[in-house]
Amino acid sequence: MGSVIASMSMSLDGFVAGPNDEVDHLFAWYDTGRPGAEVFPPGALGSLVCGRRLFELTNAWGGRHPMGAHVFVVTHSVPDAWPREDTPFTFVTDGVASAVRQAKALAGSRDIAIATPTITRQCLDLGLVDLLAVDLVPVLLGKGIPFFAGLAEAPVELGTPTVIEGKGVTHLRYPLHH
Repeated sequence: MGSVIASMSMSLDGFVAGPNDEVDHLFAWYDTGRPGAEVFPPGALGSLVCGRRLFELTNAWGGRHPMGAHVFVVTHSVPDAWPREDTPFTFVTDGVASAVRQAKALAGSRDIAIATPTITRQCLDLGLVDLLAVDLVPVLLGKGIPFFAGLAEAPVELGTPTVIEGKGVTHLRYPLHH
């Protein structure tokens, strides 16, 4: 079975996006290359769990996630005109735990990515995350969308990180204690 990995780029002051969802500063390091830092090497990602907000912000990634993953969208209601034939989206209306369970079943031995701070916090609170991958970007946003604010089950114990230095980013990989 693959690992459940929460992975996001984050500013040094803890934000994963600016107040209006801007992420330009947080993803500038992508242009510098990422040797040895891929959380999900080609073929390793089996599925992704995200919320409805990200699904809508990305316009459903144009119908396919860029990494080819099947996407499980946690939502209170299925959006109009969805689901669509031949698209890799499953809408889950019975909670995050159900979405992760379904994502694991589909992924098999491949990894499951958890996207967005809200879904990550819910998964952390439920003890569903195996690895926390933070791509720490040397920028202070001052305000925006925090990655970890509002954890219901804090403190969360993390293991000793693997640290990979990169140009414009420090990759931190923390195993979680269960």
